Amino acid sequence: MRTYGQFCPISKAAELFCERWTPLIIRDLGKGVSRFSELQRGVARASPTLLSRRLKELESEGLVERRRSESGRGWTYHLTTPGQDLMPLVHALGAWGQRWSRRELMDHELDAGLLLWSMERGSRPDAFGGGRSVVQLTFRERPARWRHYWFVGGNGATQLCIKDPGFEIDLYLTTTLRDMIYIWRGDLPLEAALRKGKLEAIGKATARSALPRWLARSKLADVKSERPNRDIPSAGSRSRSKRQAESDKAVR
Repeated sequence: MRTYGQFCPISKAAELFCERWTPLIIRDLGKGVSRFSELQRGVARASPTLLSRRLKELESEGLVERRRSESGRGWTYHLTTPGQDLMPLVHALGAWGQRWSRRELMDHELDAGLLLWSMERGSRPDAFGGGRSVVQLTFRERPARWRHYWFVGGNGATQLCIKDPGFEIDLYLTTTLRDMIYIWRGDLPLEAALRKGKLEAIGKATARSALPRWLARSKLADVKSERPNRDIPSAGSRSRSKRQAESDKAVR
């Protein structure tokens, strides 16, 4: 871990918190993520070796504790009291980012894996009533093998499927990856996306009406931007970047 070589409390805290990937790991642990494989989904571009090293560093500093899983096989990770004390800082950082850093997304920022994982964790399957619910999400501009995804809800949880689960589909959603990120992030209101054709929702009227509740956008989506000249163009204004393929690996 790099140090500033100062005794200032700000520098000491920054040495721990500002190490690359650490704020995102704390973010996800604070949301209740505890398994290593789940933490990997939140930082897909960090290697397993690097993630393991960061967790060990946080554990040695007393911010994270490792516990034996309930099955007795493997470990789970949890924030300690000092780690929990960092969560207001994480939330404040996110609110600042929504308020001052929003702009058109660059191609390398179109992280499909992070979006799908966030939608899977945040969706509310009970929005469709009792029993199983299935939402098919299609990114119209992507290659065929990375175009369709299914969210299967039941028993209070949602599971992301990268292959057709074979169940009856309640709602078909068609959009672009860029626009879906804008919708989830709060840049593009859901109603406007539907009205302008940036998001197509096909299904029974009851399923379409349940979409706003099911989607559960980012908790920071309602934080208004104060950044001047932050025009966010419509999808398709940029060509697909080779670097976007990196994010595809997380959802193969």
